[in-house]
Amino acid sequence: MARCDISDTIVAIATPIGESGIGIVRISGQDALSIADKIFVSKDNKKPSTFKTYTTHYGWIVETQDSKIIDEVILTVMRAPRSYTKEDIVEINCHGGIVALRRVLDLVLENGCRLAEPGEFTKRAFLNGRIDLAQAEAVLDIIRAKTDSALKIGAEQLKGALSFKINKFRKALLDILAILEANIDFPGEEISPADLKDITKNLGNINDEFKSLLESAQHGRILREGISVVICGKPNVGKSSLLNALLKQERSIVTPIAGTTRDTIEEIIDIKGIPIRIMDTAGIIEPKDLVEKKAVERAKRYIALADLVILLFDGSQRLTPEDEILIKKLKKKTTIAIINKIDLKQKIERQRINKIFRRPIEISAKESQNINLLEDAVANLVYNGRVTSSEPLLVSNLRHIRAIKEAQKLIAETLNSLDNRLSLEFIAQDVKDALLYLDDILGKRFSEDLLDKIFSEFCIGK
Repeated sequence: MARCDISDTIVAIATPIGESGIGIVRISGQDALSIADKIFVSKDNKKPSTFKTYTTHYGWIVETQDSKIIDEVILTVMRAPRSYTKEDIVEINCHGGIVALRRVLDLVLENGCRLAEPGEFTKRAFLNGRIDLAQAEAVLDIIRAKTDSALKIGAEQLKGALSFKINKFRKALLDILAILEANIDFPGEEISPADLKDITKNLGNINDEFKSLLESAQHGRILREGISVVICGKPNVGKSSLLNALLKQERSIVTPIAGTTRDTIEEIIDIKGIPIRIMDTAGIIEPKDLVEKKAVERAKRYIALADLVILLFDGSQRLTPEDEILIKKLKKKTTIAIINKIDLKQKIERQRINKIFRRPIEISAKESQNINLLEDAVANLVYNGRVTSSEPLLVSNLRHIRAIKEAQKLIAETLNSLDNRLSLEFIAQDVKDALLYLDDILGKRFSEDLLDKIFSEFCIGK
């Protein structure tokens, strides 16, 4: 992201490009109202600069020179500082066609605006002090949320749940630091045993809370980013039927002909609040041509990289050499074994499968029978009985996780230093360094490169 002057007035299309009922052009900055005055004609002939904040008005966007109407719109005014960016904001609700939106955007640019950089509206909200950096990152989490659980985490963090905890830690550490530095500044007065006891107790509590946050972090990242799951098996075992059953729609072509799926099909589904990137792969066979060879190679590659593998067996047939190859390959991989086609007469050797994989799940993908048991098994593997989708706060951002890890290490060091009666200067320095990591999370200290990296991932209109 280029270094931008936040005193500029910026504009962007804030809705996806394409045909829709409504498209929004968003303007933010000190000249937002004066620019709106030039291009908007209200039904009552009043100027936007006279409108009260949080009001909407019906009218038209017109060419500045010949008053030619471009579009019929609803214009909303939000005055500083009570707006998303803490600047004057004007939002023009146009018809959602690309031509109308582009023409309105061009007209705003012609009248003194600059095109916003990706994420610049949210960046201004942060720089102007309306939200901290953790809350700003939560905006992107909400936009990218793939499940209700991920949305809930993002919403809680945008509301300030994580920031509240981090600020609580900061206050506790600052209180401890004040006592330590007071004793460092006046070396003739030794720190009292009571103060040392309180410091040790408070640092221990902070250390425990850091550990608790980190324990939730892996599950938080899973709910935010999802896990990759590959459905594999020999040809015609029912992989595509299973994908369709999980999606509850016909996504993969299903035929009695073995080898119908020749490419990897990927979809995202929600299982118990977990975003699952699920892939239906080509059957693992001895390839007969170049296309099959490429398909099998790709399937093997996806299996190797998957977080979880669903291995499908055909219950209506005896185990084949292809089945045995997959059993051997997946012994050390996190795998859920599935015996499919239980609606047909059973021939499969269950003892062999039971010996390798604990409690295979028996389903009929074609009849959508027992699919819920598979969903439960996936969720149980992810949550492992320790975290549920109703967890009130989960740390999910990798940047936050790393900062908390470093802060926790430093707090553990201070506790060790206290036990070994090391100099208070060493202990105070570790507390100061831990505070810096907490400041990183909140954005109390930051570099332009960090902001560029974070906000470059946003869409332009946000």
